Amino acid sequence: MNLTKTGSCLCGAVTFRTHGPLREVVYCHCSQCRKQSGHFYAATNVQDGCIEVNGADMLHWYAASAKARRGFCKNCGSALFWKHKELDYVSVLAGAFNQPTGLKGACHIFVEDKADYYEIHDGLPQFAGSAPSVKVAED
Repeated sequence: MNLTKTGSCLCGAVTFRTHGPLREVVYCHCSQCRKQSGHFYAATNVQDGCIEVNGADMLHWYAASAKARRGFCKNCGSALFWKHKELDYVSVLAGAFNQPTGLKGACHIFVEDKADYYEIHDGLPQFAGSAPSVKVAED
């Protein structure tokens, strides 16, 4: 199985390549993810040493909290990454990967914060806050 995946922002100024296994996709419905993306985050993650980013000069990191930051393209605004300061992996937004991704959904987190204009009916586990296996940047 090919564990190398590629992706980019909308305009292509920031590209990336991952090597090795990716976590299943976690759908985050918290207010920060909703405000940044316009809906909710769908993200996987990869170990820090298993991702190469090209165009890093076009990547801007926004400190969303004291513990985490969000990476996006300076040119087109595409949300790409989420990084917790205490963890050795980076979350990568699933939609930024080139097809086929081979990714599968795992669960929904922060469903108590989700927007009021949609329902979740995919049968995946739902958590009011974070899932036990997902480290987030709650202060």
